[in-house]
Amino acid sequence: MAMIFMGGSRGIFELPVPAIERVGTLVAAEHGVLIGDAPGADAEMQGLLAGYNYEHVGVFHARAEPRNNLGDWAAYHVPPPDGSKGFAIHAAKDREMARRADFGLMVWDGASSGTCLNILRLAMIGSPCVVYDTMRGTVGTVHSIVDWRAMLHHAGSGVRREVEARMTADERLALEG
Repeated sequence: MAMIFMGGSRGIFELPVPAIERVGTLVAAEHGVLIGDAPGADAEMQGLLAGYNYEHVGVFHARAEPRNNLGDWAAYHVPPPDGSKGFAIHAAKDREMARRADFGLMVWDGASSGTCLNILRLAMIGSPCVVYDTMRGTVGTVHSIVDWRAMLHHAGSGVRREVEARMTADERLALEG
């Protein structure tokens, strides 16, 4: 069973039809799903999976309890490093999901640096990620850091600066290689 890291931007409250269809295909193939607990795309995908009564789902969360676990699935607590604030509270769980994933499926609003970094994390370990870019109305697969750079090229300079500010030393090193 392949493990799929599903996620996306917190500002997305309606999944594109092709992403909904892709989730249906993954359910039919009985792949495992690794998903976060955030509002937005994570919760929308959780709702879709719960509607299928799908069982092969693990919800990853940084706080004591998941913010969203719409299917009452197994929950995996990944505590943040001491002193973490803001996005950094959730970054460790995102890295863990990427580490465990064979593939990714992300719904990106073209602006979320967190989603963009999750796509990079998958590319760094050679796990392909299907990306639904709702800002541009496109879908593509990121297989490598070269593909990720091409995807990021279409984002605004503010997004690029925010992504760079949130990167770990290992993520920066991967981009230099």
